Amino acid sequence: MKLNYIFCLLFTSSLFLGCSLEEIPEATTTKGPIFSSESGLILYTNSFYNMMNGKNLHRADAMSDYLARKDTPPFITPGNFSAEVSSGWSWSDLRNINYFIKNCNDPKVPLAVRNNYIGIARFFRAWFYYEKVKRFGDVPWINKPLDVSDTELLNKGRDSRVMVMDSVIADLNFACANITAKTEGTRSLVTKYAAFAFKSRVCLYEGTLRKYHTNLNLSSSSANLLTQAAAAAKVVMDEAGYKLYDGAGVDKSYRQVFINPAPVATEVILSAVCDLALNNLNDGNWYWTSGTYGDKANFIRSFINTYLNIDGTPFTNNPAYKTMLFKDEVKGRDKRLQQTIRSGDYKRLNNGVLEAAPPLFSYTFTGYQPIKWALDDMYYDTRDLNINSVSIIRYAEVLLNYAEAKAELGSLTDADWAATIGLLRKRAGITGGTNTLPKAIDTYLQTTYFPAISDPIILEVRRERGIELCLEGFRFDDIVRWRRGELMQMEWNGMYVPSLDTPMDLNEDGKLDVAFYQKLPTKVSGVTYVEVTPLISGKANPQLLSNGTSGELTWFNNIPRKWENKHYLYPIPAGDLITNPKLGQNSGW
Repeated sequence: MKLNYIFCLLFTSSLFLGCSLEEIPEATTTKGPIFSSESGLILYTNSFYNMMNGKNLHRADAMSDYLARKDTPPFITPGNFSAEVSSGWSWSDLRNINYFIKNCNDPKVPLAVRNNYIGIARFFRAWFYYEKVKRFGDVPWINKPLDVSDTELLNKGRDSRVMVMDSVIADLNFACANITAKTEGTRSLVTKYAAFAFKSRVCLYEGTLRKYHTNLNLSSSSANLLTQAAAAAKVVMDEAGYKLYDGAGVDKSYRQVFINPAPVATEVILSAVCDLALNNLNDGNWYWTSGTYGDKANFIRSFINTYLNIDGTPFTNNPAYKTMLFKDEVKGRDKRLQQTIRSGDYKRLNNGVLEAAPPLFSYTFTGYQPIKWALDDMYYDTRDLNINSVSIIRYAEVLLNYAEAKAELGSLTDADWAATIGLLRKRAGITGGTNTLPKAIDTYLQTTYFPAISDPIILEVRRERGIELCLEGFRFDDIVRWRRGELMQMEWNGMYVPSLDTPMDLNEDGKLDVAFYQKLPTKVSGVTYVEVTPLISGKANPQLLSNGTSGELTWFNNIPRKWENKHYLYPIPAGDLITNPKLGQNSGW
């Protein structure tokens, strides 16, 4: 009954529109049934979780430097993005949160109980504003539910990034201090340690962004934010009792975290839990296996080259890496590689029969087809049927946040390395370099990705972050905060093809899988044939070989992707700027 009442309240409130911020002015309603009992507070705060959009996080890296896809992202395709098509300037979630915070004051509910739920609300307000600042930079800070008479606030300009982020951190500090639950069995609700983990994410983002975006003139505050990031992460490391899941061995443990129906409780801190009985499912298989649905996103070879050998040495130290065949380059590597892409003896169920499943070229353009979020059963491939939970915050990220913050501060020790990067690499089966800080620079990693970085520790932390957190929605934010947007222009390259018309066995199961041609040869049964002729019916073919008749696969080299400094922020949508000119437009848009 009370849940229905809340829905009625929110529906009634939604009728009062008309402010330039798109925040919904406060409606008059009876608050007693909601705010006079803990059960009412629980029901209300449960409404905040939808703003996380957790079920879709498995595809949040669709616009990133390490994925090729069926089309070029409009955001960085010249002429395809502008303020007229920009989005994200929505404030209804904030109004819902502020309404709760203002009215959660009924003395019938003990103060500590009220502060717990206000802490949850302030966690979500921090989440809301963190996403807004990442997207738009300066935004208006609003900490009350607006009334129709609040004309000055309704039409105000934007507040400074510093003021907003200080407020975000204040919200997170309150959440960390007042949320009472330290653990929660389903891993679907915000806890004290979820707040600390999220604070480490926020402070790391803002601290590194201020350090590398010197044009903002905020670098003097970077160290303080990085110190807060490390401190928040250390609280989770020392107190929360989480650890990396390793119960399935080095060959399977990493991926198990992403395909398990229930969140892996040892490692997952917060998750979007799917439930077959409630028809609450995700589209992981459909997105990552369909030739028509989704983005057909697959890894580029330049990124795959960053996976270390199993002994901890760089793969690209081998001078033969450039012409190594797919079947060979996936061997003897960081075990996360075989748990991230189709390779080796990977198999899937087809109507209950376990079959070899090499990269499928009706899906992949590069040969590096992701499996991280896709269940190993073709039953799930046809629509949103996936039952695996989607992690929103996990302990591995906390370890990486701590390591990076300390590395950027120049204070990461051997012990810190062993307790963070070392643990992640040990789970991945890597045998060397897990206990002591790296001393040598990997020239491939530096030259290809981070030419301005000469510290081998920072380079290796960034390598580890890219590999461990791939396809979890962090990559675009990372290259923005590192000021490496140019990586979005990287060539979409794929596996090495030694010659035309020669079928290749990609997984060494004795069956030929794919061949590349310019003039269609006599077909071999079971082989997928991919045309790499420069022109097809007079039109440029996006799928080519780098040397014409051999070399790396390339995809969409004929469509430019251009990064400009303006792309570090999105434009304020044109319609909202017309409504409130005081907002001003971001530079370059």
